[in-house]
Amino acid sequence: MRNIIEIFGIPIDNLNMEEAMDRFKELLKKDRMSSIYTPNTEIIMLSETDENLKDALIDSQLNVPDGFGIVLASRIHGIGIKGKVAGIDMMEQILKYLNYTKKSIYILGAKPEILAGSISKIQGDYPCISVKGSHHGYFNNEQEQEIIKKINELKPDVLFVALGAPRQEKWIHEHKHQLNAKVAMGIGGSLDVMSGAAKRAPKAMVDMGLEWLYRLVKEPWRFNRMLVIPKFLLKVVLTRDISK
Repeated sequence: MRNIIEIFGIPIDNLNMEEAMDRFKELLKKDRMSSIYTPNTEIIMLSETDENLKDALIDSQLNVPDGFGIVLASRIHGIGIKGKVAGIDMMEQILKYLNYTKKSIYILGAKPEILAGSISKIQGDYPCISVKGSHHGYFNNEQEQEIIKKINELKPDVLFVALGAPRQEKWIHEHKHQLNAKVAMGIGGSLDVMSGAAKRAPKAMVDMGLEWLYRLVKEPWRFNRMLVIPKFLLKVVLTRDISK
């Protein structure tokens, strides 16, 4: 049974990385496709005005708390999320498990060069994973149907979708019942880091919950997007029950 905490109506699984991986392994055994998302403060705030995104998050089989803001909000309201489970860290743990069990993947999204670099990295680090196919994130409606057809022909165990939030969550949700894969996971900008095009914050900053600040310094164009963090925390402080 899932241990879920709701934050502004969005279910968040209250688990650590080991427990998240146990849940992933369970989902991998199911007959129908399951979805995994990594909601942070920005995604939760977006869901308040985007019903399709909200529906996707509610329908997910696993929502890991990817963001210190979510953990902080839970502590302020005394509902105690165990800790942050970063999407990129979970993806790495999933890849290790898939390598050990000799499973297969398909990757959808990112720029062509980022995608190619990531696949090269995965094939080098995890040689027992079968990369059955991939497609960059720039496609029209006609191409989309061909992509779905190809995924279904290849039947990957895991479909990694790197279309960025909220597009990736809504895309998975929209096509969930069409896709022939065991698990689909939205991975955001993880491929940028994996390919070497971007760097993660130093571990000390990550541990202090300051990864967002590192990204802002490195990518100042994110400033307007980062404004959602203080808005979220203000709402947390002013709201007695964040589960509503």
